[in-house]
Amino acid sequence: MKTDDAATLTTDHEQLRQAFAVFSQASTQLSGVYRELQQQVSRLTGELAVANGELQRELAAKEALSQQLSQLLTALPGGVVALDAAERIERVNPAAVRLLGQPLLGLPWRQIADKRLGPAGVCGEWYAGIGDPAGLRRVRIESSQSATSSARILLIHDITDAHAMQARALRHQRLAEMGEMAAGLAHQLRTPLSTALLYAGHLSNETLPAQERRGLAAKTIERLHHLEQLIRNMLQFVKGETAPAGQVALPTLLNELQRALAPQMQQRGLQFRVEDHSRGVNLHVNHEALCSALTNLLDNAMQASLPGGRITLACTAGEDEVVLSVSDDGPGIDTALQARLFEPFFTTRTEGTGLGLAIVHNVIRALNGDIEVESAPGAGSRFTVRLPRTLQAEVVAGAVQWSNNKRS
Repeated sequence: MKTDDAATLTTDHEQLRQAFAVFSQASTQLSGVYRELQQQVSRLTGELAVANGELQRELAAKEALSQQLSQLLTALPGGVVALDAAERIERVNPAAVRLLGQPLLGLPWRQIADKRLGPAGVCGEWYAGIGDPAGLRRVRIESSQSATSSARILLIHDITDAHAMQARALRHQRLAEMGEMAAGLAHQLRTPLSTALLYAGHLSNETLPAQERRGLAAKTIERLHHLEQLIRNMLQFVKGETAPAGQVALPTLLNELQRALAPQMQQRGLQFRVEDHSRGVNLHVNHEALCSALTNLLDNAMQASLPGGRITLACTAGEDEVVLSVSDDGPGIDTALQARLFEPFFTTRTEGTGLGLAIVHNVIRALNGDIEVESAPGAGSRFTVRLPRTLQAEVVAGAVQWSNNKRS
């Protein structure tokens, strides 16, 4: 019996020893796990502190950015209106308040637009400050839709001063164009007016025979009619009217130019010669436009020539074109300046307007023709006009005025 008890005791003791060994081993493992947990907690605490620091910095940066944006909105000269999804105003800047008045926050934008904005007649532009004429401003409104929601931001630009400057600039431009037109008209009228005055001056001579006086009177009336036609053409141009082309007999045209300009040529001591090789050809052009262009070329030749000089108006008719040329034996034109001769307001004479050749260039272009110059210092100048014989188009009567160059 004692033997059995001893064996049982030994067995219990062994089991207890084994259980204690297992407990010790488990305790050791738990201690290791606990240490690992402590290390992980320490690491996570450090990472959390770093993350909190970064969040704090980001929050501070966002607050600084928010302050900067708020200052920017306050300083912006244009109005900013933020609308929520229901199209109610949730934020405005001071510029928007100055333009639209108070109150604004919480009100529907449509209500503000209906009561405080008036149409300016241009898409996207409005008058702000309706009801207060002294504070009326012209504005342009642009809308920017949010990419993530149905909210909108309205940008209100005050364009009152810019619109006034634009209106003044347009007015100045119109005045400048009127000045150019007046200068061109004066240039066109100068030659026939000078001829009429010359004839009228001869009429004052009481010793002239009656027949010669009648001839001078007829020539004076002819020149005055020419002036009237030029003015009529200019008015047609201003109104946008057109004058149809007609059949122009080249011999008749050359004789007309010779009669009109010969007195002035003689008065300046110049020799004027007309060479007609047209073979009686007719051109389908506007008579006054072509006559005015050739008169300008002849007038420029007179201005460039010295007493005793020779000016020649020549005409040659080919199968496809007619060539008209005006040549003189004056001082000539430097090669470097020839490329600019047809530019408006470019002149080599101090008393010149710089419009004559520009007008001629525009007229010849309107007649579907070309003009070129040949000149050299000391060798005179030759201006050659080439016109197609098959021209059938109508031309603008006002092409005698350089202003048409802007519209072409």
